[in-house]
Amino acid sequence: MTNLTDASVAFLATDGFEDSELTSPWKAVTGAGASATMVSPKPDDITGKHGHVQTVDVPAADASADAFDALVLPGGVVNADHLRMDADSIAFARAFFEQHKPVGVICHGAWILIEAGVVDGRTITSYPSLATDLRNAGAAWVDQEVVVDHGLVSSRTPDDLPAFNTKVIEEIGEGIHRAQHA
Repeated sequence: MTNLTDASVAFLATDGFEDSELTSPWKAVTGAGASATMVSPKPDDITGKHGHVQTVDVPAADASADAFDALVLPGGVVNADHLRMDADSIAFARAFFEQHKPVGVICHGAWILIEAGVVDGRTITSYPSLATDLRNAGAAWVDQEVVVDHGLVSSRTPDDLPAFNTKVIEEIGEGIHRAQHA
């Protein structure tokens, strides 16, 4: 397993996230030695669709990609829909691409990347209902367990979490990806 000691990973979510798509990658990256930070446009705590409560560490308005080595975007329809309407969250996500840093996205989290304008020309997967949205934004959508495209790791559903977590850790361990772009 890749050792991520000294790596700092931001998780961006709000109420309605898919619980396992936050908790499983969080446990995976911290288990590999990274520190994890919860960023959200909502202050204090956020609650997943199945009841997991997560303390917010940094408001999205105050968060800077400069402080992190990677970003993870959990899914959940309500979560992703609210985040794609929040300018601070969109700018925060886009900055990781501008800085060539690894990004992991699962399920409906890809909506945020569409709003950030970073999927054009990229190969990505997501929950199947986003396929048309992603294609319309210029992405090559594929139905695979996990897809890695120059530091962008994507998966479809909680069933894909083992493969997703492995690839997220691998890409964070590799560091900057020059082909990762906004």
